[in-house]
Amino acid sequence: MMKKHFLKLALPLCSLLLAGHAYAAEGDKPLLQEGKKTLFQRVLTTPGCKLGTAAGDDKGVLQPAFSSLYVYQKAEANGQSWVQVGPDSYGKVIGWLPQSCTVDWKMQLTLAFTNPANRDRLMFFKERKSLDDILSAPDPVSLVAPLRAHLKRDGNAEGVLAQEPEYFVDLQKQFYLLPILSGEEVMTENGFYTRLLNVASVSKADPEVKQGDDVNQLKGFNATVVFVIDSTISMGPYIERTKEAVNKIYDKIKQEHLQDQVKFGLVSFRSNAKAVPGLEYTTKIYADPNQVKDGDDFLKKVAGLKEAKVSSSLYDEDAYAGVMSAIDNVDWSPFGARYMVLITDAGAIEGSNKLSGTGLDAKQLRLEAGNRGIAIYTLHLKTPSGKDDHAKAEGQYRDLSNFDSTQSNLYQAVDAGDLKTFGKQVDALAAAITEQVKSAYMGDPAIGSALYSKDEGKKSTPEEKLLEDTALIGHAMQLAYLGKKNETQAPLVFKAWISDRDLIKQNIPTTDVRVLLTKGQLSDLSDVVSQILQAANEGMISPDKMFERLRTVAATMGADPNQLKQKENSKINELGVLGEYLADLPYRSDVLNLDEETWKSWDGLSQEKFIRTLSAKLRHYQKYNADVDRWVELAKDSDPRERVYPVPLEMMP
Repeated sequence: MMKKHFLKLALPLCSLLLAGHAYAAEGDKPLLQEGKKTLFQRVLTTPGCKLGTAAGDDKGVLQPAFSSLYVYQKAEANGQSWVQVGPDSYGKVIGWLPQSCTVDWKMQLTLAFTNPANRDRLMFFKERKSLDDILSAPDPVSLVAPLRAHLKRDGNAEGVLAQEPEYFVDLQKQFYLLPILSGEEVMTENGFYTRLLNVASVSKADPEVKQGDDVNQLKGFNATVVFVIDSTISMGPYIERTKEAVNKIYDKIKQEHLQDQVKFGLVSFRSNAKAVPGLEYTTKIYADPNQVKDGDDFLKKVAGLKEAKVSSSLYDEDAYAGVMSAIDNVDWSPFGARYMVLITDAGAIEGSNKLSGTGLDAKQLRLEAGNRGIAIYTLHLKTPSGKDDHAKAEGQYRDLSNFDSTQSNLYQAVDAGDLKTFGKQVDALAAAITEQVKSAYMGDPAIGSALYSKDEGKKSTPEEKLLEDTALIGHAMQLAYLGKKNETQAPLVFKAWISDRDLIKQNIPTTDVRVLLTKGQLSDLSDVVSQILQAANEGMISPDKMFERLRTVAATMGADPNQLKQKENSKINELGVLGEYLADLPYRSDVLNLDEETWKSWDGLSQEKFIRTLSAKLRHYQKYNADVDRWVELAKDSDPRERVYPVPLEMMP
């Protein structure tokens, strides 16, 4: 049982070497893709591609693999097909390439490795059949285990071209590309949907460079824990118990001589202080971990933290503002392990509420934290006064506290807000993090597949699960730390087959999808979403028109949002981009999966929720636009408009 989706994609890895470029005739555009009305042809260069001055010139300049180029003309010369190419769609041409050394590029997608802490390293297979055999086997372990054994013993195995590095390769720090050349979705023998992907990969890594001994390198591994505490009325006892826990841990840190390895910080939040001036502030940093010397210094800095004297205007508080303040206003870069502990007895003000200080919701905040490598724990105090709010708040904080790298959920409820239980959880969490840092400092290895030898049939208590998740996350953070320290690169392979799910633990993803959008595309996309939302909020769009336009926006995202401004007076659905990029994609957006009948069957609240989700994503696009550190130049000296941002697929509408 399988659905087939074939696709081709090419993405540049290295800077493009421009050789005496020229410009096509004024108004010239690249060639259109076959059967398309608005989408231009692009190609990806493969190793050995030489750029000549004319068709048939085979003495040209060698091009870096994965240079992404637009196709302006095609010609035949010396018995070969040639393509005239340029780095952008604005009329600049740089020369001719043999078509045989290029790969068609249609969709701006790339894959990023997930953190390998809770799964085996991804293997790159020479033939697709090897993957088919494993995934259709009743017992995939019987086929995978011998391959792993050969790789460990000999460094190679039959049919395996390469495997993922031991350490985590951070796309944000070491930008690499795993373009998809083709893909197919299949159901495995164990009942999981997985995608078999034919990918290309080339990195600058020197194959002779060996990674260092992780035991010795981990001596520099350190951690920070930033508490984000609700300080509204009723939170007083929990504030004091948190201070007590941190002080106890600092005493232990001092005994273990780890003062420089573990630092604590504290951010307080309330609600919108403009709505209720008596609250004094919405968020406030009491202790920056980079500036805390020891336990006494921490207690001194947080001594002024007390519960508010007045009530907020809503039962919900602005927990998201507190989290965002900690993400943005604390320098996390000096720390290998990065933890945030949110403590609150109320739900969070949604991003769509006018009192929200961020305009963002849980999913967007989780992604922002993930970009910084931060794990967010939530200790949710289910006090009797908030019983009507508990279910909604739990949903928010479970979403916020998903640590995507290890598929762990770090939400913990404290029933009835029991202070004794709360104290034990704070103590256990802080102690577990400190113990990990101590182990790393003492030379315990980060690499290892089995973190626990417990009875699989025994269900963990909430406290045990907290410690297990913390150990797993610490393992992931050590892999990320070592990857950064070693400047670990993607493996040196060109063309191979992979599974986007672990071959044994088939519910765990090995890669996630990023969509590379240019500044122009992101700007145009924001404009379109903004116009539709504005029209919807004013009640100017009928249900039929709303659905039609929402589908069109999703399609233009998957295609090329730059097209939206090329025909300024046209309606969106007249641009002809609906479905053009999406036809062969093995990934589908929520918007495209929604059919018109379902949309019309929804009540007003359901439609409003759908629109609210789009609103939150729109606010996130604005954050991407302002995030100067993660915009990538794919071609040297290319038009600045061609720089791209790796947008997570789930942030697409």
